[in-house]
Amino acid sequence: MTSTQTLALIKDRDRLESRLKEIPPVPGVYLMRDKSDHILYIGKSKKLRSRVRSYFRDDNRHSPRIAMMVQQVAEIEFIVTDTEAEALALEANLIKQHQPYFNVLLKDDKKYPYLCITWSEEYPRIFITRKRRLGKPKDRFYGPYVDTRLLRSTLHLVKQIFPLRQRPKPLFKDRPCLNYDIGRCPGVCQLLISPEDYHQTMQKVAMIFQGRTGELINYLTQQMEAAAEKMNFETAAKIRDQIQGLKSLNADQKVSLPDDRVSRDAIALAANDKQACIQLFQIRAGQLVGRLGFQAEVGRFNLETLSEDADSQSEKLSEYGAILQRVLEDHYQTVDPVEIPSEILVQYELPEESILSNWLSEYKGRKVTIINPQRQTKAELIELVERNAGYELERVQKLSDRNTQALEDLAEIIDLPDIPHRIEGYDISHIQGSDAVASRVVFIDGLPANQQYRHYKIRNSEVRAGRSDDFASLAEVIGRRFRDYPTLSPEKIAVDKPDLIMIDGGKGQLSAVVKVLSEMNLLEELRVVSLAKQREEIFLPGESFPLETDAEQPGVQLLRRLRDEAHRFAVSFHRDKRSQRLKRSRLDEIPGLGQHRQKQLLAHFRSIDYLRMATPEQISEVPGIGIKLAQQIYNYFHPTTDGKDAIIT
Repeated sequence: MTSTQTLALIKDRDRLESRLKEIPPVPGVYLMRDKSDHILYIGKSKKLRSRVRSYFRDDNRHSPRIAMMVQQVAEIEFIVTDTEAEALALEANLIKQHQPYFNVLLKDDKKYPYLCITWSEEYPRIFITRKRRLGKPKDRFYGPYVDTRLLRSTLHLVKQIFPLRQRPKPLFKDRPCLNYDIGRCPGVCQLLISPEDYHQTMQKVAMIFQGRTGELINYLTQQMEAAAEKMNFETAAKIRDQIQGLKSLNADQKVSLPDDRVSRDAIALAANDKQACIQLFQIRAGQLVGRLGFQAEVGRFNLETLSEDADSQSEKLSEYGAILQRVLEDHYQTVDPVEIPSEILVQYELPEESILSNWLSEYKGRKVTIINPQRQTKAELIELVERNAGYELERVQKLSDRNTQALEDLAEIIDLPDIPHRIEGYDISHIQGSDAVASRVVFIDGLPANQQYRHYKIRNSEVRAGRSDDFASLAEVIGRRFRDYPTLSPEKIAVDKPDLIMIDGGKGQLSAVVKVLSEMNLLEELRVVSLAKQREEIFLPGESFPLETDAEQPGVQLLRRLRDEAHRFAVSFHRDKRSQRLKRSRLDEIPGLGQHRQKQLLAHFRSIDYLRMATPEQISEVPGIGIKLAQQIYNYFHPTTDGKDAIIT
């Protein structure tokens, strides 16, 4: 559609006016594209024509970000919606999908943890995670929380207050563990509680992380009084203990506000020339029940380079308001309506405040007010949130500075032309050749990029139990990693190409890798080094002696962290593979039991010990296992002294 257009719309006024007339004055989403059909920016508006036209007015003062974007727009696409709320939701989904360069994008930062409740399961689990997987719509993530220690202590106390499942897998096959006996678990593993009753318990737990602790206490108080009236004093005492535990959760989190009956969220940010740290304080009944953290990139918009005149300051505040709006839109689309407060205090005015306010009011079913306080207590609260965001920004900046220093030192040590952006580390793990595996870990800008980690099973038939060959194993893995490299597009290579490859080992391991890269004609394009464990020595290709370095240098320490992570990742995979092999080795002795059926049995019974205790009837319940084969499996674990099979009916 737009690939044939070569001129930006701002330079072709006739085509611009024609295009603007085609855009209707209704709610919807607009997409700005460049001459290569790439999406530059995605926005929303309650009147599409007026909003899009405003970008191209001669008298309109744009921020540097928007001004740069307007110069590149070659085509405008729009999607009409029925309401402003639909436009807001559609815009958010499209931004997540396309990640346009000129939109404010939140960083996917793994250091802030979430709390997850797996409502998709019959017996939901609750746990802390740093990976927000949205694969199952029913699962609910709360956060991201800034104070990890407080989150862990809260979850620990919650598990003491309410009886919840304590283990992902049962400890025993036919009886509950000690947690059931002391009242910490309702016996989920033995189905001693129905899914409906367990869901009711989990709903009470969810209220705590929704900021509804006061509402939960009132509900439990009514239950306690009702139990006492029926002279069920044991139940009343248990509920009383739960209420006391809940009151201790936020005992020291009081926030002074004139009206502590109104639920509020307060959001503010602190920014430097690279990024912004945003904090969202959740205040319910005068108590701080949650402190959430977000990050956004701002360096590409050059906000800090603006002059200090009034117009420039206004442009900067407008950009900060856009960041706050993006955070609020992203956050509130993932919460339940009951969690949305009646009042939201913001540090800067939002560019689309009316759309957000109307959408939140419609979603919640009650009026939601967005306020930019300028004086008195509410302004002091915003200052408090901003101050905390500033402390977080300082901490993040220090970590970034340390990483930058380590990357610069590493580039100097190895004589790299530039600071390495992507570094890959490889290691081999086995026990005398058995269950040999390899790992690839990736550091981006000095930090682990876990989603790009990879495992490899060594396929070399010469590597087996009693015969190891780390040189050949590393050569195989590197060959598999880069075998498709010559056929990749330049765009894919730009993203996937490592600036440095680190091999765990000495000269021998490095030579094996150098040989395979030479055979693939990639040695000139890829920089590779090895790090020996004993003295933390760095070897370069073709050099007989290691580089003269200090083990405590920042660059060497970075390589050590990479090497240790590669080793950890390889060892964990090796242990899993060895464990599975040992489990299957005993089942291999049973005639007629192939690999697929072995996996079915282990998936059903979870361990050999549970399988040994099962009856033939229980074994035959496994898919693919008939009663005849179930009897053979049972007889294998229960041989008789007279050599005859025991038949159990």
